[in-house]
Amino acid sequence: MGARPILLPYAFYGKMPKATVDLLQGTLDVLVLKTLSWRPMHGYDVVRAIQALTDNVLTVEEGSLYPALHRLERQAWLESEWGLSDNNRRAKFYRLTTEGRRHLRAESTSWNTFAQAVTTVLSATASPI
Repeated sequence: MGARPILLPYAFYGKMPKATVDLLQGTLDVLVLKTLSWRPMHGYDVVRAIQALTDNVLTVEEGSLYPALHRLERQAWLESEWGLSDNNRRAKFYRLTTEGRRHLRAESTSWNTFAQAVTTVLSATASPI
């Protein structure tokens, strides 16, 4: 039996402490920015890419993705334009801006430091003090 997927939800933001909401939004934002660093994509492809990269461990719900895309666009880290998807449907394609790439580099450094610190604590076999 595989690991349960981790949903990046939106439904409980109103009931969570602000720090938790900020962490979830920050996590989703950096995942979206990284995904769009390879090429412009529409929302559904962003979701599929994140799921594929994480072996379906992370699942992004539409109710979280689109507010994140709009938030990132307001920050001028993304730009969008309408186009046709692979199945010839009208879709909004998002692409990373120069400022978005700069922000992604900074956030990636912070997240890598954070992830390494968590890994260090979780892999510790004895108390350090």
